[in-house]
Amino acid sequence: MELSLSNPIAYGRTAEVYDWKAGLILKLYYDWCPAGWVEYESKVAHAVAAAGIPSPAPGEIIDINGRRGIIYERVTGISMLQDMNRRPWSCIRHARSLAELHVKINQLSVPGLHSFKDGLTKIIRGAPHLSERLRAAVLDLLPDLPDGDKLCHGDFHPGNVMLTGKGVTVIDWMTACIGSPWADFTRTGILLTIGPKSAGKQLNPLIRLLINLIHQTYERRYLELMPDTKDERKRWIPIIAAARLEERIEPEWQALVKLVERGSGPGI
Repeated sequence: MELSLSNPIAYGRTAEVYDWKAGLILKLYYDWCPAGWVEYESKVAHAVAAAGIPSPAPGEIIDINGRRGIIYERVTGISMLQDMNRRPWSCIRHARSLAELHVKINQLSVPGLHSFKDGLTKIIRGAPHLSERLRAAVLDLLPDLPDGDKLCHGDFHPGNVMLTGKGVTVIDWMTACIGSPWADFTRTGILLTIGPKSAGKQLNPLIRLLINLIHQTYERRYLELMPDTKDERKRWIPIIAAARLEERIEPEWQALVKLVERGSGPGI
């Protein structure tokens, strides 16, 4: 289909978002993205909606101007991160809410999704800034970690939680998979603590000062609701840090490499 589109209303690493019909938006992938990404996101979006998780209702897949996209229900509101920036005094309440929502997601089982653990293995093999010894050490840790069968968002942070008139809505499910909830929990922890290094002006300076408190509040509430009885979360830290390096976010890489080194055993 050939169609003249208006200017995008949002940009992402893999797609642009456009106004569509009333109450709908179009998430249009860039032409370099593999076709399978669109099909997988659509599959995830339908599975998540069927599981009752608050998320934008997906529609059909369409082809426009040589690119593929998905129609979604329009979500009106601001992100949890935007609200923290506007009202820093709300950050503790939001951190607790973030944890409560994350536990609800991580307690669900949604069959048919990719394996988090398998995906991490592939990502780490191509991650930059790792010596071959360190890469091998991290990969050696993976077989002993549990596969898990719980729903993992894969990129759960305050920027992907929308505050709407109908309540909270979780967006950006393209990285969703099944695996250990502690892998997903660990990724969120790294995004909350190391992610701000690359956030630039997206973060209110006061939020930067409060970032440790936000992380601690999130972590404490999550563990209250779902105790880590086997102390699994610490075992995932070097794995998730190594995988994050593949995203090539330069301001973060030194801190991430330190986490990998610290968690991969002595002498690495």
